[in-house]
Amino acid sequence: MERRCDIDWIRIFGMATIFFYHCGRFFNLEDWHVKNNALSPAITIILAVLGIWMMPLFFMISAISSYYSLTKRSPQQYILERFKRLIIPLMFGTLVIIVPVQVYIERVSHGQFSGSFIDFYPHYFDGLYAFGGNFAWMGLHLWYLEFLFIFSMLTLPLFVIGIQKKSSRIFSHVYSFFTKPGAIFLLAMPLILMEMFVGQYRDNIIGLQDFGGWSLLTYLVFFITGFFLSLDPKFKDTIEKHRMPALLIAAGITLLKIVIDLYDFESVGKYQDILTAAASWCWLLAIFGFGIRYLTLNHAILKYANEAVLPFYIIHQTVIVIFGFLIMDWESGVLTKYTVLSLSSFLTIMLVYEFLIRRIKVMRLLFGMK
Repeated sequence: MERRCDIDWIRIFGMATIFFYHCGRFFNLEDWHVKNNALSPAITIILAVLGIWMMPLFFMISAISSYYSLTKRSPQQYILERFKRLIIPLMFGTLVIIVPVQVYIERVSHGQFSGSFIDFYPHYFDGLYAFGGNFAWMGLHLWYLEFLFIFSMLTLPLFVIGIQKKSSRIFSHVYSFFTKPGAIFLLAMPLILMEMFVGQYRDNIIGLQDFGGWSLLTYLVFFITGFFLSLDPKFKDTIEKHRMPALLIAAGITLLKIVIDLYDFESVGKYQDILTAAASWCWLLAIFGFGIRYLTLNHAILKYANEAVLPFYIIHQTVIVIFGFLIMDWESGVLTKYTVLSLSSFLTIMLVYEFLIRRIKVMRLLFGMK
């Protein structure tokens, strides 16, 4: 099966976005593990825009990868592959250094603990994080691995049936409809409806938006939609043809959302969930469309970077939090400190990956690599 270079490039682009997003969390107006001594409203707006499509993009990419994985693996092999790639890194990261260090720095920077990391580590297992304790049961930023595994298991029967029946007459009619001009935008409707539903339950787990700004049920819709778009190659041409209209619509809705947030228009604000879902879908169509059109180069750099994505994701936030803690009290401007934070973190992550992860077999296993 021909490997889609565009998906690999988009995955790398998405990881770079997450890296710069988490560097920005050090400066935005929301609370985080560690915060700069001066915050930035401008960075807050930029991160809000990125949040519209950033994590949905990763669930879409993961669904596409699931399709290709299931076409060459049995369901049993697929489950084993998901476990090795997701659960082993999740358990390692949650229990050993990567996540505990973040909780330690959060407690120290918020004045909730004093002492060394060695002193803190036994207390890491005291209670559950987000419920007054320290143990990060969801893995902090590794929550994506946890829920991706859950989604992969929940949708496995559906995906197997989808692959088996993808050439059936009823599927052909569905493909034919959504490849007509403009019809691809209608796939935003399940997302809109789900956001309208979970919006009624923002105070409990159903509508909780603490994981990347979206509810878990909405992520599940993104995941299933991404798999559906993998079933027929005609969708590639359809998405490519709609890339520019999708970009313009996405930019327009996003600008409207910013205006609503800045000026607090109550009459329109109640439709924010609908606008966010519509904007997210259009951003995704634009990103995939431009990727299909232009990101076709297969290069050695692509292979190296694509293999590094998962280890990079696992360690990136811990490194950012550590450097943020070291520079939080510097008397320098936001731009200067953001540059220092991003450059020092990136170089450290790549050095750790190259010399402590990539070349050592046991580390490759712990970080979900083949």
